[in-house]
Amino acid sequence: MALLSIDELKTLAENSQLPCISLYMPMQKAGPEIRQNPIRFKNLIREVEERLDTIGIRHTDALNLLQSAMELDTSDFWEHQDYGLAIFISPQVFRYYQLPIEFSELIVVSDRLDLKPLLHLLNNDGSFYVLALSQKEVRFFKGTRYSINQIEVENLPKSINEALLEDEIQKGVQQRIGTSKRGAANASSHPGTFHGQGSPDKDKRQEDILQFCYAVDTALHEKLREQKAPLVLAGVEYLFPIYQQANTYNHLVEESITGNPEFIKPEELQDQAWHIVEPLFHQNQNQVMELYQQLAGEGSGKAISDIKEIIPAAYYQRVDSLFVPVGQQIWGKFDSETMAVDFHPKAEPEDYDLLDFAAIHTLLNGGQVYAVEPEKMPNGASAAAIFRF
Repeated sequence: MALLSIDELKTLAENSQLPCISLYMPMQKAGPEIRQNPIRFKNLIREVEERLDTIGIRHTDALNLLQSAMELDTSDFWEHQDYGLAIFISPQVFRYYQLPIEFSELIVVSDRLDLKPLLHLLNNDGSFYVLALSQKEVRFFKGTRYSINQIEVENLPKSINEALLEDEIQKGVQQRIGTSKRGAANASSHPGTFHGQGSPDKDKRQEDILQFCYAVDTALHEKLREQKAPLVLAGVEYLFPIYQQANTYNHLVEESITGNPEFIKPEELQDQAWHIVEPLFHQNQNQVMELYQQLAGEGSGKAISDIKEIIPAAYYQRVDSLFVPVGQQIWGKFDSETMAVDFHPKAEPEDYDLLDFAAIHTLLNGGQVYAVEPEKMPNGASAAAIFRF
């Protein structure tokens, strides 16, 4: 199973060929209802076969195309599910995702994959980083609302002893307490104490810790050079102001996770960090919403809610920000040569969701897409966009 990310979404969006199959289904995680999962899956696969037949795909070719999906149908697969299952199939692509949100049942067969149902998960699942920092252990994580994974960072010191020892090696002299071979190997050192050629005073101890923080920041600076995701520090309280002094990453958040992170499980770090960063993600969306309302009130022509205008604008890189409603589709087609947008009340063969089309092209062209609940759409519109020009 692939991991879902914005980059993965862009890779899927660039796949354009016939036929592309997008299948979404809600899953039961526990209880006797879990027996409905394989039954529902088989029914959806049969419906996909019927739709492939409708657009002229031979039955043998359809079976070959669906073979990888049908091989998922095992007892082990159904025993390890989340709340939603998304499957994407084309002649060149097979991906499936077990995801922590419940989807409405949806099948789309056209010349592109339908990805809009995933946007709500990604937008409200913004990425963040956690630096779990103590003198004895340094760990770095990338998290989302639903997951967290430890990341290896080149040259990131694993402890203060390692950082200070490296500093001494580079200088060619022993200048710091706790950097001798004896100190580096002394695993029984208590956090906050140093051993070596004497007992350092408080100022010297602060200086060593600051040097340690500089070493950590230097390694992270290379890793995070082009990133904008918030960084949350997890550590004992006295470390935070020292690390702030060394920090060069512009998106270190003010609030931290307090306590010795050596004893905090990654899942607990993820949960505490999410409560810190979640308001930041909503703040950005609210600011864009306010800007849309302001531009709409000014009549500048940059705030547009006419889907017929939004579709070609998204295709031709004019959309800076786009709001689309979760769980709603507008079926039809767009002709990039004539700029014509055709709507259909129900999905016809080879139709695609025009809201998905606008969202994905906005994303591919460097814009921001916000998938929101229908009642939160600006002025009840079916789509709302801020144009670049």
